[in-house]
Amino acid sequence: MLAYYLLYGENVTAFPDNFRMIAGDTYLRDFPWPIPDPPKSEWTGKQASQQALRQKAIGFNCLNYALDPEPSLGRHFLPNKTYLDEHCTDGVRFELMFPSCWNGKDVDSDDHKSHVAYPSLVMDGTCPQGFETRLVSLFYESIWDTYAFKDKEGYFVLANGDPTGFGYHGDFMQGWESGVLQQAVEQCTNPSGQVEDCAVFNIQSEDKQQQCTFDMPPALKHEKVTLTSGGLPNKLAVQWGPAYASDVSASVSSVVSSALSAATHAVASASAELSLHASAFGNNLQVSKPTSTWTPTPTTSYVESAVTQAVVYVEQEIIVWVDGQKNILGTGTGSLETLSTTTRTTTRVVSTVVTVPTEAPVKREEHVHHVHKRHGHGHLHQRS
Repeated sequence: MLAYYLLYGENVTAFPDNFRMIAGDTYLRDFPWPIPDPPKSEWTGKQASQQALRQKAIGFNCLNYALDPEPSLGRHFLPNKTYLDEHCTDGVRFELMFPSCWNGKDVDSDDHKSHVAYPSLVMDGTCPQGFETRLVSLFYESIWDTYAFKDKEGYFVLANGDPTGFGYHGDFMQGWESGVLQQAVEQCTNPSGQVEDCAVFNIQSEDKQQQCTFDMPPALKHEKVTLTSGGLPNKLAVQWGPAYASDVSASVSSVVSSALSAATHAVASASAELSLHASAFGNNLQVSKPTSTWTPTPTTSYVESAVTQAVVYVEQEIIVWVDGQKNILGTGTGSLETLSTTTRTTTRVVSTVVTVPTEAPVKREEHVHHVHKRHGHGHLHQRS
């Protein structure tokens, strides 16, 4: 990640000690404003509200170094994987602009937002009334190599359960040695932007930086930060929106286990019932067609056998991206996800045997009482 400290505006001041703020909202899953942004000269009314400016302070820059670069903060949603695979050969850059207008008194607020505001053009512009103190403009960039997953099934999702990008956010806590950042604001005005051109800082060599170590706390040393079992960290559920998201944990595994247990029990019961009915006749069922005057008539025997079938229940998401006016921006599909598996037993004809008698059957004078067996047919309904 790269953090830019920019000096937009007049009379810029450093962050005061113990200052904190948040940019973005982790629960947002919708962007109710025009896509793409209209010209900044047309940002009036709701377009210029703090709510709109907060969402316009998030960017997802498609990187293709063979082409002209996209503008910073030009796209406010995460493109779908199809688009990333086709166009973003050098990955995607997540961008986040922090508020730079301060009320001049509170170093924090209950929501970590109310004590600050955005200027009229997000990066630059005029601060709103009550927030006239201009702070250093803080801009975060993080590049993700999404192209490494080209042509692989699936979709990208942020660790907070957000596949849209609307919930991208960041925190800032002032940790500068008191007074140092203010000196840099006043003295380091070289347009090169190179930190080496600022005499306020005593820059260490890269080799010396690599020598800096600390004892890893046990809680961090054993923390699993990749390939999290069960999906997202803390088993967070993926929430597509557009409704405001919530702290919901995915409980699919428990539901699938219950459904699998019930389905297995039902299949086992049905198999037992079918086996019971079949045992009255054995495995061969014979059907013949006698005639009034005997002639050799072929008899066909159908040989049935129990067959075990595997049943796999899968789920696939169909994704439709729309803007605030419900215009469709694109569509996509998620990967196939196996929800549960089970087995079921059925009977099936596996072969036939044809026989031809060589002599007429013996005529019986006595009456033979035939036992008629009534068969109940059990129907097993399974829902996926």
